[in-house]
Amino acid sequence: MTSDETTGGTGQGHRSVELTRLELGRYELRNARGGTITIGDGTTDDFTPVELLLAALAGCSSVDVDHITSRRAEPESFVVVAEGTKASSPEQGNHMTDLEVTFRLGFPEGEGGDAARAAFPRSVVQSRDRLCTVSRTVQIGTPVEMTAEDA
Repeated sequence: MTSDETTGGTGQGHRSVELTRLELGRYELRNARGGTITIGDGTTDDFTPVELLLAALAGCSSVDVDHITSRRAEPESFVVVAEGTKASSPEQGNHMTDLEVTFRLGFPEGEGGDAARAAFPRSVVQSRDRLCTVSRTVQIGTPVEMTAEDA
């Protein structure tokens, strides 16, 4: 395995997280690097799985946009809002619709800021259409296999 495969870095390869139940409706996720996050069913202030999906959309594209624009100038403000509507239908079950990620970035005056402002819209399109693994996976769709195993 390469270090990217082991650590979940930016390269190609296998990714994995492990979830452990803490109590009814609360769970801890751990990544290959040892990072943890607690999620819940919405009865506490923990993020829900749907909120993590929105966070993954915002986070993945933010990394792309930040790396592209920051080469030109450090942003003075960087806020990204990811939102959508939870829906349900007999044909499709529970799912999200109307997913939208809105970037609100501000750059300083001057040549570097002008270059970052010029690259900004293109960087959002590049992230949506090619770079962001999360949004690309949602857009193209991919089967999800689930199995049940005794411990």
